Amino acid sequence: MEWTGARYADQPEVEVETWVAAAPTRIWPLVSDVEGMPGMSGELQAVEWTDGATGPAAGARFVGHSSHPSLGEWSATATVVTWEPPAEFAWEVDGDGGPAARWSFRLEDADGGTRVRQRVRLGPGRSGLSHAIDHMPDKEQKIVFVRLREFEASMQATLAAIREAAEAADGAPS
Repeated sequence: MEWTGARYADQPEVEVETWVAAAPTRIWPLVSDVEGMPGMSGELQAVEWTDGATGPAAGARFVGHSSHPSLGEWSATATVVTWEPPAEFAWEVDGDGGPAARWSFRLEDADGGTRVRQRVRLGPGRSGLSHAIDHMPDKEQKIVFVRLREFEASMQATLAAIREAAEAADGAPS
């Protein structure tokens, strides 16, 4: 886990990682399947490709539909900004004045398996979190901290699901 920044304008981020007993080529289809991600996330409910895209590629866009007990339901459009199979996949979520967030997966050969990292960086564009901060500016650092902790827990669960699926696939690295 890595924490940087305490205010939204600092573009705070969190990263989690795990080691998977499988080759990057076995894990890649799991991390790049954005339509399958809702099955690994408590917040993300559905994803669909848009603007004629049918799958991930640099510049492809998709809409994610999310739900949170405190934040309600919302949809956000994202653009794939890095597509380097089987090493790195990143997308930026549209926000007011720039990306509201940048999400990424990075896969690296390590110790006979793969080190998988997932990272999110908030901002610099405004997001739903910005609106909460606008209503309680004196609590900005707490709001950001709590949201990053939520992301961290969700990302750990996602990586655990990816690890389980990759290691169950035929049982051997490929």
